Amino acid sequence: MTHELANTDKAVRDGAVPDSVVRDGQEHWLRVRGFLNTGRHELARSAQDLYPAALRVAGTPLIARPGWLAGTPVPLDQVTLSWRPDAPARGIDGTGPQSEAVRPLGDAGSRFACYADALGALSRPGLFENRVCYRLLEAVASYDEASLGFGLGRYFDAINTCEAVAHEYAAATLAGDGSPPAMSDLPLRSEIGDPTDLARRPAVVAICTLVLRAGHEGAAMILHWRDPARVASGGGMYQVAPVGVFQPSHDAEWNQVNDFSLWRCIVRELSEELLGAGEDYGSDVAPIDYERWPLQAELAAARRAGTLRVYWLGLGVDPLTLAADMMSVAVLDAGLFDATFASLVQANDEGRLVTGDGAAGAAVGVPFKAPNIERFAMVEPMQPAGAALLRIAWEHRDVLLAG
Repeated sequence: MTHELANTDKAVRDGAVPDSVVRDGQEHWLRVRGFLNTGRHELARSAQDLYPAALRVAGTPLIARPGWLAGTPVPLDQVTLSWRPDAPARGIDGTGPQSEAVRPLGDAGSRFACYADALGALSRPGLFENRVCYRLLEAVASYDEASLGFGLGRYFDAINTCEAVAHEYAAATLAGDGSPPAMSDLPLRSEIGDPTDLARRPAVVAICTLVLRAGHEGAAMILHWRDPARVASGGGMYQVAPVGVFQPSHDAEWNQVNDFSLWRCIVRELSEELLGAGEDYGSDVAPIDYERWPLQAELAAARRAGTLRVYWLGLGVDPLTLAADMMSVAVLDAGLFDATFASLVQANDEGRLVTGDGAAGAAVGVPFKAPNIERFAMVEPMQPAGAALLRIAWEHRDVLLAG
């Protein structure tokens, strides 16, 4: 704990916190938050050096255990999920003394209880709900299959650890002498330890899906720029689309089992991010009837016909935020894509889609070609999971596009 932080906490205990101290602390927190949101790409590339280089995925900052990556694209129906709703909460939740430096004083003079409370009060993003999520308990992948175990968690579990350690790293970078922060400068990150140990913290996981439109003229990929004013994490960076936290469609208990499916989560995200549909499925009243939902029914039929192929590639962790992401690919034949996504949006609630330049103007997506893979994976500010997903997909393009 710094000397300034110790003095502030003594003032809190003594019940004598001047308004100026509260204001200065909140303004400093906001400066660090702004620095984080404008520098996530550079900060992630710096933070990767805190961990062994052998853990990096496909030459990107994403890190993973060897047992988290499949040797070849795994058809989604060969990924086995296990459901353990009674698994106890475990690990560091980001509310202990090691996180005090990233939890400023609130207007009442007491320290915010968690990072999510501070974010909600001082710099609330457009999308910010503490919804039920599926918490990753274990992940085992082999050459051509994978097994994933899940319990229950909450979205703010991720904010209170992932965004908190990112904020801590950004603050240490700003306060430093120009050299990257060491682990000894980062008490919360040090307390968490191995970022691939799922028992050390509540691991809320997202599904990143690279959508490929595959035609005779080649393939195009759907990419997304995430607006930092609208999202709580990953703002100001490129990512594949769609991406969504693996969670039920609503907190009503009946959704926990009904929505416990990677495929169903992907379909909902396709609807929301590519077609601009809302997130209200009426599942607060009754579970979603997926078989009668036209979009799901159409895509399920396409999977059976082979005009849509969906694969799981692996799992990794962002070295800056420690956020966990699963990587998947959905390959749609051009005719299916054009019919299903005829109303493809240019922007959604989280940012805007990226388009390439076609002969007659803006084309659908970005050509799935080596120069674009390297541009977005290695040059542009892209989230580590997206960068790794692009490079792995390119490596396995013959398998992915074989249909």
